[in-house]
Amino acid sequence: MTALDVANARPLEGLRIGDGYAALGDRFVVRRDPTPLPEPYPIAFNPDVAEIIGLQADQATRPEFLRISAGCARFGQVEPFAAVYSGHQFGSYNPRLGDGRAITLGELETPSGDHFEWQVKGAGLTAFSRFGDGRAVLRSTIREYLCSEAMAALGIPTTRALAIAGSDAPVFRETPETAAVLTRIAPTHMRFGTFEYFHHTQDFEAVRTLADYAIDRFYPHIATISDDGERYASFLREIVERTARTIARWQAVGFAHGVMNTDNMSILGLTIDYGPFGFLDAYDAHFICNHTDEGGRYAFDRQPSIGLWNCNALAIALSSLVSQADAATALATYRTAFRETYLALLAEKFGLGETHEDDAKLYADCFTTLQHGRVDHTAFFRALSSLGTASAHDDDRVALLFENRGEWYDWQRAYRERLTRETRSEAARHAAMRRANPKYVLRNHLAQGAIEAAEARDYTEIARLQTILRTPFDDQEVDERYARPPAAGTPVVEVSCSS
Repeated sequence: MTALDVANARPLEGLRIGDGYAALGDRFVVRRDPTPLPEPYPIAFNPDVAEIIGLQADQATRPEFLRISAGCARFGQVEPFAAVYSGHQFGSYNPRLGDGRAITLGELETPSGDHFEWQVKGAGLTAFSRFGDGRAVLRSTIREYLCSEAMAALGIPTTRALAIAGSDAPVFRETPETAAVLTRIAPTHMRFGTFEYFHHTQDFEAVRTLADYAIDRFYPHIATISDDGERYASFLREIVERTARTIARWQAVGFAHGVMNTDNMSILGLTIDYGPFGFLDAYDAHFICNHTDEGGRYAFDRQPSIGLWNCNALAIALSSLVSQADAATALATYRTAFRETYLALLAEKFGLGETHEDDAKLYADCFTTLQHGRVDHTAFFRALSSLGTASAHDDDRVALLFENRGEWYDWQRAYRERLTRETRSEAARHAAMRRANPKYVLRNHLAQGAIEAAEARDYTEIARLQTILRTPFDDQEVDERYARPPAAGTPVVEVSCSS
């Protein structure tokens, strides 16, 4: 392990990197350098994230950046670390988890004063790797790199991805694969499980230390509350509400996370730890994207209730700071925040600028129709964005998505009647709907195409998808296959917790 010379004036070396979270002490982290990726090579770089953190894009071509992104170097004297946490995994409590294959190199302070943790995922063994090897495979790294950026472009809170470094070093999963390291960026990677670990070990002083750190850093408007009980209750309430709103956005866009364990839940309401995720193709409310989730605990339609379950686990973890009554009040905001956000998003998707009492039934009937017809979620709403108010059946492309069009025509009549109560012009409605309904999402078969090309050392499809997905609402001059569901006969891409 080598150290970059932070006294050097070049942009990479000039980044301001400090201990950040690790300054809380060794109760919270285990300091360990990454294990260098053997003979690394660059695979992908994200100039959008580089801009966010104040790094010049031309740094991507420097050997020094490759060393950092491959876990072969650290930032000067700043000691990398893995964080300790626990969590409920598929409903069962695991008392000690921690960063098993993610190592934080430090906290970066941008020129504008923002702070981001710089983390390398797949960078080798940590104190929490258990029986794992601390590595990530190329396919899972590509999936997280592309999806985190796709989610950001969709307006969904998420961690961000800066770079991928690859290696021909073998990693053994179901079959031998090659290794890769993802550089990801977030204000913090603290999780619900971070608080659970210290609560369940009865280290209540550490729970308070964590809460004070999080409030001061990420919720400064709460830090001004003088009463301790009210301040910590407000902290819980804000996390609950952020979680609810993020999951509402998942539901609106048709995103399934796949592993909503409490150790995969961010205290900032970020989408974190992309593994067996999937966007809906044929609409199925009960869609299970993780083939190891045999009981369907994290099925698409269960995500909102699981989000609340996880928030309740966090409330228990904060019970040394937040009274039972205050926790109940905070948890009660979840359903309200979810419903308000979700209904607002659906109104945008359906092009309804005004609210009427029967709107919720209209939405529910639509999803029932999509479920019966197994209609593609993304393609349907994008086509609906151009539907006229005329009653003639031959004017819409939407009907072509349905094998049995009877239910569609029944729902269409109710929808068009509802549109007659709108006051804005049809052109304005169509434009607003296209801003709410993406044409492009990271479908699993598209990600798989990029993975298979990368396995042959062709990274152009990663770059192409990244370009397309950064403007998902725009009509782009690209092959229409990027906007279409998988063709009949396309092999189903099975994803699991190793994906």
